[in-house]
Amino acid sequence: MNRPTLPRCNPDELAWWKASTSSENGACVEVARVPEGWVAVRDSKDRARGLTMVTSSAWSSFITSVTNKTV
Repeated sequence: MNRPTLPRCNPDELAWWKASTSSENGACVEVARVPEGWVAVRDSKDRARGLTMVTSSAWSSFITSVTNKTV
């Protein structure tokens, strides 16, 4: 099985955002669009841990399932 090649990116250069309903204590995840059809996800309270990369389509499916509460 061929695995997609992850794009190289500098997390400090990405435009991160989090849900407007996230708590003030920082316990949430942040997401950023990455070139070449990827989405980066990280823990807002432990950014040094790095990030997880998923395809845009996988992220879209995740958001749809959460929104529809099918998870």
